Amino acid sequence: MTQTVLLALDTSTEFCSVALLATGESSAHTAPEPRIWVRHEQTGAVSSTRLLPAIRELFDEAGLQLADCNAIAFGSGPGSFTGLRTATGVAQGLAFGLNLPVVPVGTLLACAESARLHDPLALRVLAALDARMEEIYWADYAWDETQGEWRTLLPASLDTPERLVLPGVPFTLAGNAAAAFGARLPAVAAARTVDGEALPHALPIAYAALRAFRAGRTVPADQAAPEYVRDKVAQTMAERVAEKAAKAELAAQAAHRTHQGEGQR
Repeated sequence: MTQTVLLALDTSTEFCSVALLATGESSAHTAPEPRIWVRHEQTGAVSSTRLLPAIRELFDEAGLQLADCNAIAFGSGPGSFTGLRTATGVAQGLAFGLNLPVVPVGTLLACAESARLHDPLALRVLAALDARMEEIYWADYAWDETQGEWRTLLPASLDTPERLVLPGVPFTLAGNAAAAFGARLPAVAAARTVDGEALPHALPIAYAALRAFRAGRTVPADQAAPEYVRDKVAQTMAERVAEKAAKAELAAQAAHRTHQGEGQR
């Protein structure tokens, strides 16, 4: 029996999430339940300082070495820009050093995987996460029993809550958008069930990544990249300076017109 060891990372939210999964495969291609080790800690903006220590702790706890790994998986987004860059960078660095393939897993897909882990009947999942700025990240997934894998019906998108497209069949609403937007999100009332605990987490990423690894859906370390979806949130310093100057100019013009108007009275 051969063993597959997979490390999964996610820092797309305020949590630093790491999972180590080890499973064997028999000659009959049946896989026993994997052994799992997890760290999932709310770290806020300091996930980057906690990620590597958490990885070392899991390997020590499992009695394994980084060299035992077959692949590195990470939550590729959407999510926090800084968090996505952190997970991508660490996954790339480890994969380069060990000459391993990388498995990017979308965070919305991780929500769908988490919902199915909680409820085996969650075979159609609308995953929706609070994207801030009065918007949501969302995607629509269906579980294919024959293939034993998710099919992406509508890929990750960024919209206002009201514009989310509802499936025409019973579905599970996964993610934190329901808690963030309530009745503004039509999917809340339409869903078969709402799973607000189905969130980005290294464990569902590890399960999804294991299937992808076995199917050969991996990328070289240098091709691993975040999926931002929102192309541009943070303005550059130059843009901010220009915007500030433009606002100041408009304010000055408005004040001048007001002053002129008072002078004509």
